[in-house]
Amino acid sequence: MNTRWTLSGKKALITGGTRGIGLAIVKEFLELGAEVMFVSRNSSYTVDVEEMLQDPSRNAIGIVADVSKSEDLGNIVNEIQNRWGSLDIFVNNAGTNIRKKIHEYTPEEIDHLVNTNYRSAIDLSRMLYPLLKKSDQGNVIFISSVSGLNHIRSGAIYGTTKAALIQLTKNLAVEWARDNIRVNAIAPWYVKTPLAEQVLKDKEYREDVLSRTPMNRIGEPEEVSGLAAFLCMPAASYITGQCIAVDGGFSVNLF
Repeated sequence: MNTRWTLSGKKALITGGTRGIGLAIVKEFLELGAEVMFVSRNSSYTVDVEEMLQDPSRNAIGIVADVSKSEDLGNIVNEIQNRWGSLDIFVNNAGTNIRKKIHEYTPEEIDHLVNTNYRSAIDLSRMLYPLLKKSDQGNVIFISSVSGLNHIRSGAIYGTTKAALIQLTKNLAVEWARDNIRVNAIAPWYVKTPLAEQVLKDKEYREDVLSRTPMNRIGEPEEVSGLAAFLCMPAASYITGQCIAVDGGFSVNLF
């Protein structure tokens, strides 16, 4: 068996794992042999996904938790500690958005976006570090966005949190390299997810998106999950500190 192109035996935590990109990553990792814990704040989604993924050859465990709440983060870490005792892969995918002009946000909305999209990534990374260090082949993937690279119409707060994830990626990649923990980020453009479909149902907006996308289509969740899987494989063992756009050429299409 070629162990360079597999996730067999790896233990992975994926936040926001019941819909869209997160669910695609859960499925991809399971198919490649990993054991997976996935997190969602919605209990009914968690139960539905656990039932969907039931298979004697797969090990998928759902955790109901809200990553914007510090007490829930502790529960996630305790669950990993009690079940596995170490962690090979952490995929920070959970995120949300509220689309407004910056002067229209309430302080509560800003706190919610920052805590969900960014502060939870910092806190979970800090708390999971001892478990990732035990792996001796740890991997962290932050799901950022092209809105963290350039201005798009997602709003300043969302874009700021996604840009912060990219910088966090660079800092942790250097800080944790001696512990054999690699850290990378993925920056998707519009992908067929429930969050994206909220805005893409506007036909004029969708046409604007497609007109700026050289490949002239919306991305598939599996096109993100495939990259996430590769970055966590031994085949990618010298790649760290990078942010890779999955965007059909959008981010390089300046004119």
